Amino acid sequence: MKRIAHLAIAATLAASGAAQADPVADFYAGKQMKMIIRTGPGGDYDQYSRLIARHLARHIPGKPQVILPVNMAGAGGIVAANYMAEVAPRDGTVVGMLNQGLFSDQVLGLSSGLKADLRSFNWIGLMTPPNVTLSTGVNSQTRTLADALKRETLIGTSGAGSVSVQLPAIANNVLGTRLKIIFGYQDGAEIDLAVERGELDGRAMPWFPGYRTHVLIQTGLKKNPRLPDSVPLLKDLGTSAEDKAILGFLSNAIAIGWPMGTTPGVPPERVEALRRAFDETFSDPLFLKDAAQENAIIERSSAEDLVSVITALYQTPPDIRAKVKQAMEPKPEQEGKRQGGGK
Repeated sequence: MKRIAHLAIAATLAASGAAQADPVADFYAGKQMKMIIRTGPGGDYDQYSRLIARHLARHIPGKPQVILPVNMAGAGGIVAANYMAEVAPRDGTVVGMLNQGLFSDQVLGLSSGLKADLRSFNWIGLMTPPNVTLSTGVNSQTRTLADALKRETLIGTSGAGSVSVQLPAIANNVLGTRLKIIFGYQDGAEIDLAVERGELDGRAMPWFPGYRTHVLIQTGLKKNPRLPDSVPLLKDLGTSAEDKAILGFLSNAIAIGWPMGTTPGVPPERVEALRRAFDETFSDPLFLKDAAQENAIIERSSAEDLVSVITALYQTPPDIRAKVKQAMEPKPEQEGKRQGGGK
């Protein structure tokens, strides 16, 4: 009888242990994950992606060994997006922070090179950077929007699918600026070096306190309080209803910020675990201390909010899409090539 009782207790404990087992923790335990970074080393995307990668694993069930940063620059973020959609394993071991410009690019059909359907990604959260701006270097003679209406200004870009093309193109085609969009740069860090050398005037970029630039235009849904109030907000600049619709589309697209997600096809329970881990990371004292040491501005939106914005963008009426698409495409006379490089 004692032996039977012991067996019954053992069976009960085994069943209880099985019920408490966490398949998500079991999957991630001992795993090595990857953080795909859509730019080369240096620059904002690289800095913020690496910052999150250093802390995210602690909040994932099973605590993966490490999240390795993998720089995958090219074509304004298209290379990274296509890799995550078509090559990376669909198991939740690969995450990445993609370029918000890709969403408007896909909605409008601006680039045949973008094979990924961004709606199929499993989005886990949104890091909202300060407003993207059209800015020039301290030595540029173009210092205001009024200057950009009068003189040719060289603006560097990393390629189609990037806000670095879309914003100056719309400024030219809707507002009448004289921006020359120079293709052939790998990423923002390379463009910044070209601005320092005097090869370019500036670029489209998030603006952070401490940046020594002339800000011509800021995007977003509201003005950045850290910028002078004299810096105009893009969506306020249109004069006609058509202009306002075009500028509003781009403003909403840029408001997507820096979206972080994992690949299509990941089991839902792992997606939910990654979303919780992302949210918890942003209240982690170690993460916040690390961010403060890097002078990083930390603002977060939930996966639900991100998916809502993406859904609304894809529901833009066809007539508005057509007008925005036309305004976002640089005219041949507005384009140039980097010396020694190519589009």
